[in-house]
Amino acid sequence: MSTQLKGNAVVGQSGGPTAVINQSLVGVIEEVCEQDCINDLYGAIHGTRGILEERFTDLKKISRHDLEHIANTPAAALGSTRDKPDEQYCLRIFEVFRKNNVRYFFYIGGNDSANTAHIVNKLAQQAGYELKVIHVPKTIDNDLLVTDHCPGFGTAATFVSHAVIGDDFDNRSLGGIKVDIVMGRDAGFLAASSMLAHRREDDGPHLIYVPERPITMEQFVQDVSEVYNRYGRCLAVASEGIRDVDNVIWTKKIQQDLEADAHGNVQLSGTGALADFLTAKIKEKLPKIRMRADTFGYLQRSFPGLLSPVDAYEARYCGRMAVYYAAGPYTSGSVCMQRFGKGDRYRVETFITTLASVAAGAKPLPDEFINEAGNNINPNFYDYVSPLVPPLPDVGYIER
Repeated sequence: MSTQLKGNAVVGQSGGPTAVINQSLVGVIEEVCEQDCINDLYGAIHGTRGILEERFTDLKKISRHDLEHIANTPAAALGSTRDKPDEQYCLRIFEVFRKNNVRYFFYIGGNDSANTAHIVNKLAQQAGYELKVIHVPKTIDNDLLVTDHCPGFGTAATFVSHAVIGDDFDNRSLGGIKVDIVMGRDAGFLAASSMLAHRREDDGPHLIYVPERPITMEQFVQDVSEVYNRYGRCLAVASEGIRDVDNVIWTKKIQQDLEADAHGNVQLSGTGALADFLTAKIKEKLPKIRMRADTFGYLQRSFPGLLSPVDAYEARYCGRMAVYYAAGPYTSGSVCMQRFGKGDRYRVETFITTLASVAAGAKPLPDEFINEAGNNINPNFYDYVSPLVPPLPDVGYIER
């Protein structure tokens, strides 16, 4: 494929928004403006749906001043979509591209977005139409394959760790048992990040449950009871996707009529059903104990007040590199990050991998980060997550 491929470009955003998804969008815009091979840059309103309807906006007209404001604004500035395009849907996308001389397609999203990009790319190849399709990674779940981590995760992890620090002091003040439900359908990275709040031996979270380790209600209640007996209180964090030993999500078991999205996924984050269920089960064994629960829900995704500078930088970097790869002698693919060094020496470099390798599935939280009992996170996870999260509040204690 010629490195001098000339034509127009389309960029879209897909899936659940994040606090830094617009950093990636602005990165794409900035780099496109420096590439002579790209003429017009169309922003697709609401992702693939906007492409089908040819609802585009001219992104090259946005001023530098406005771009910086957009970059620091959470959620999808172009609007997102939950559509799950199949081949027929993608064929219509391809026809819109052909009609508008679109030769570059940048799609910011998770593995479903990578799959959409993969199908569109395959259709272009079959038709002999020169098109470069680059997937830009995004997800707070941090579960994309190949890449070390995903833009959006660092800021969401910052929110979760701050919230759990505050919740632990609340629990310490009044005692009792508290359960916090954190996003993460199939991967426990975000729930695991709450371990950053645990800095003293008796700090919460005392227990952390992730989808990668099935748990019976009997064992869950027993774990909470043991912690309560040890400290006179207990703070437990659980991913919304925790499963029974038959691998069925607990939320699905307790609410059979839950709403499903276009991907067939049961809605988990918009309901407090799991939190209520877990506290009710604990209350059966410890009926006289103060019991509280919170579902962090959608607040984790686009909270602007706790932006991770590293996350913002990396999101923008991935957007710029997507265009760099497309304009150079590279084929279509997905932008990935590889980390080097630890602590102050931490840095990342990008590389490009095949669309198929990212679209193939989701990455679980590795076994090495989960304790043997399946109810907490090992200390070595700290080295993985801490470079992505800015310094946490410096708090104090009165011994009592």
